[in-house]
Amino acid sequence: MSTTLNPYLSFRGNAKEAMEFYHSVFGGELTMSRYAEFGMNEDPSEADKIMHAQLVTSGGLTLMGADTPNSMPFTPGNTYSVSLSGQDVDELTGYWQKLSEGATIQMPLEKAPWGDSFGQLTDRFGVGWMVNIGGSPDAPTPQA
Repeated sequence: MSTTLNPYLSFRGNAKEAMEFYHSVFGGELTMSRYAEFGMNEDPSEADKIMHAQLVTSGGLTLMGADTPNSMPFTPGNTYSVSLSGQDVDELTGYWQKLSEGATIQMPLEKAPWGDSFGQLTDRFGVGWMVNIGGSPDAPTPQA
């Protein structure tokens, strides 16, 4: 089995909502474990928070996430982005459209100087996403 690199997103109390949203965007199988299931909650108010969530799609995408316990520092930031790239215009444009709901668009999904279609946004949970649709320079620009 080869090594894989998976984005792991941290949240503060809304991991369940965020991971369910990503499930609605990408489909696949979503599994979630709560802190209480493993006796891992030091604070009783965190028993139902998500200790680990994993979304695996039939197309090979894996996204993981969890709620950060109150006892640990949590600083949302702009030090990461999740990048989706490929050549399936319909699939990637569909992801873009769903992720765009309630998002802040930094760069609309359109033809980029390097010939691909590219867009960048911050979704309603504060997660940065980049979508790059590769192809020939004469490929149509997706309608976002």
